[in-house]
Amino acid sequence: MTPLLYRVRNSLFLRLLFLFGATIILIFAIIWVSLRQLSQMNSNQIVAIPDFFVRNVDSIIDEIGIPPNLERAVLLAQELDWTISIRNPVMFWRSDDDFRLDLEQAEFSRSLSNDAQIRTLNSEDIIVVTRGDYEYFLHQRYLESAQDSYVVLYIGLALATMVLFLNYLAVNRLLDPIRLLKKGAERIQAGDLSYRVITDRHDELGELTDSVNHMADSLQSMLEAKRQLLLAISHELRTPITRAKLQLEFMDDSKEKQNLNDDINEIDLLISDLLEAERLNNKHSVLVAELVHFSDFVDSVVEPYRGYEGGFEFDGLDPDEIMEIDKLRVRLLLTNLLNNAMRHGENKPIAVSLGFADDQASIEVIDNGEGIDPQHLDKLTEPFYRADSARQRNTGGFGLGLYLCKLIAQAHGGDLVISSRRSEGTRIRVTLPRHPPLPPEAD
Repeated sequence: MTPLLYRVRNSLFLRLLFLFGATIILIFAIIWVSLRQLSQMNSNQIVAIPDFFVRNVDSIIDEIGIPPNLERAVLLAQELDWTISIRNPVMFWRSDDDFRLDLEQAEFSRSLSNDAQIRTLNSEDIIVVTRGDYEYFLHQRYLESAQDSYVVLYIGLALATMVLFLNYLAVNRLLDPIRLLKKGAERIQAGDLSYRVITDRHDELGELTDSVNHMADSLQSMLEAKRQLLLAISHELRTPITRAKLQLEFMDDSKEKQNLNDDINEIDLLISDLLEAERLNNKHSVLVAELVHFSDFVDSVVEPYRGYEGGFEFDGLDPDEIMEIDKLRVRLLLTNLLNNAMRHGENKPIAVSLGFADDQASIEVIDNGEGIDPQHLDKLTEPFYRADSARQRNTGGFGLGLYLCKLIAQAHGGDLVISSRRSEGTRIRVTLPRHPPLPPEAD
């Protein structure tokens, strides 16, 4: 490959420049050929009638005869390469079937004899001879070349349109990587950091694609390092937390001991949530799934919450519906949702309802409390995100509860959707298939 071709192949700018240049050249070539053809066709038109026909018009009419011999007229028209038309009150005949000029529009130009004259139509001369009841029209076949001019013009326009359409297809293909990059950026933005944009381009867009893939690699590495660090810290904290609990048992009962015990329990709960989130976030995580009567199981989980002061309502489903779930994790999901509903329910009624359709169960936890501003809804299931930035314990936890709930739902092959309006309450819907997906094979 020559250096020039190599540069063109690896440069989007040069390829676009070449494409637009070729398009302009082709358009001008089409225009030039069309104009040249039209000019040649116009030059072929003979405006003035040759003297031969003017001098011999009587002989021509006599040859045709009165009444006219149509077979002889056809032969004569072919021999002279003219069009002969004959008209009387009851008939109109022409030697060329494709001739469609309106002879009535011809205007008088000059007389040739008592029964012969020249008329003009579209700058062309027509000989008109009147003999008895018959009118004879003799004119050159180039009178129809105006129609041919339109054909040439239409062909030129069609070719120009085709060139522009091919140019559009070529540009569209050159810019295909932009659509792939947009799709990749959306996937990465949605959290799929393992997605990579595949392309074999070596131009500027190919380099941009490689840069986006390298950025995704870096992000994935940084997040993985962050997760591993958080996991390691969580594991290491277990030992001092256990020692602190042991030392706390030897302290005298007091308010300070109770507060300290509550703080240690919170830290222990946070560590447990972090470890559970890491296990669920692992693509090779395995659920301990077992068959349960789903309505009875949920009923047993919500039983401790029936004494809620604001009022509690539970709407189960057919007790015979059997689901395959990880009982401990679904219990954790339900208790997190119910604790959130009670914390933000403002002592108003809470409802839990179950549904089953298309081999999929749904759990809805509904409160009528403070609600959530719309701008927070998409981020509530992110780790450590809290709508209340003050991070006070009495207004919320550490921002891991809903994150864990979504991971549990997704581990079962389901999903979690939150809908809420400020001061109108919150509805959280969890969907779970009857059977969780099979775990992926280890690498």
